[in-house]
This record gives sequence, structure tokens and C-alpha cells, in this order.
Amino acid sequence: MSTEHPHVIRAASARIPTEHGELCLHAYRNDQDDKEHLAIVYGEIDGRSGVLTRVHSECFTGDVMGSLRCDCGPQLDLALRAIAEAGAGVVLYLRQEGRGIGLIEKLKAYNLQDLGHDTVDANLLLGHAADGRRYDVAAAMLANLGVRSIRLMTNNPAKIEGLQQIGVQVDERVALQVPVHAENERYLLAKAMRMRHLLAVS
Repeated sequence: MSTEHPHVIRAASARIPTEHGELCLHAYRNDQDDKEHLAIVYGEIDGRSGVLTRVHSECFTGDVMGSLRCDCGPQLDLALRAIAEAGAGVVLYLRQEGRGIGLIEKLKAYNLQDLGHDTVDANLLLGHAADGRRYDVAAAMLANLGVRSIRLMTNNPAKIEGLQQIGVQVDERVALQVPVHAENERYLLAKAMRMRHLLAVS
């Protein structure tokens, strides 16, 4: 099990008042990529174990535009609400759009999905992995924040395994189910059937 992480620098922090309460936003630089990854923190988490945590990959279409094609936007909102209700927690916002393929390639994948391919095959047809995300930076950010172990909000066993393999102690999985509807049903079904996501999809 590797515990070697990228070097991260907490470059700036600011108080952000939101509908979920007062959050602290930390922006990180790292020596692995040129992206600015974010930690959204509620309450005191330094030195704590069992910190309620969401490791969320950027989704412009879902998080910003409110796209109904995926469950990303609702999951982010649920996670922010959950850490506020718990009194403490963190959402790591990683800049790895489209499971790591970037926004332009994700839009191309959407077009393939509209032709009948599922989310996995669309990525593969474009020459990408089904899921190319990495969590090294997330582990480094958690260490920088002083988080000793986490309760991870996810439906994705591969995310749990990926974090554990690089030394993050995951005490518990916390389900993050969003409503299934006509626009996201095929997407969620592909995640459940082909990517082992723990989802209830009718």
C-alpha cells in the first residue's frame, strides 16, 4: 500500500457563506498537475477521525448547468448539506472532468450516448479508460487538512478501493442516492451494471 502522495500547497483560503451555512474554501496547488483542486470544509476537522467526506470530481454540466443526464449536481448538493447537518466534514472538489477525460471529450461522449452507447462504451470508443480518475491529490489534501480517517459519501466501490490503496483510512461508506428519472436512468443503470456502483435503479 503506497502512502506517497503529490506535494500540495494550500495556496489560499476564504470564508464562503452559503445556503448550507458558512463554509471555508481552500484552494490547493500540487506538483502532479497544473489544476487547482478545492477543499470545501464545514466545522473543525483537523486531527479528527471518521470525518464525513465526499471526494467529488468536477462536472460542469451537472454542477453548474444542472444537467439531468447525470447525478453529479444533486450528489454535490446532498454532500454539502450532509456535512453541514453533521456539524463537520469536507467535500474535496477535484478538477477531473468526465472521469478524467476533460470537458471537450465528455461532450463528444454525450453525443455517442445519444446514439445509443452507454457511458462506459462512449469513453472507450473515444480511446479513453472507462474511468481514468486518480485520487493521489485527494489523499494529500486530506493529510494537509489533518484528517485521520473518513466516512466516505459514495456509491462507487472503486473509489473506496482507490483511496485505501494509497493510504486513506475509510471507516465507513455513506450512500449518496439521488432520484432516478427518465434522463438519468440509463446512465445510472450503466454505473450499477458495468462499474459496480451500489445504486438502486428500477
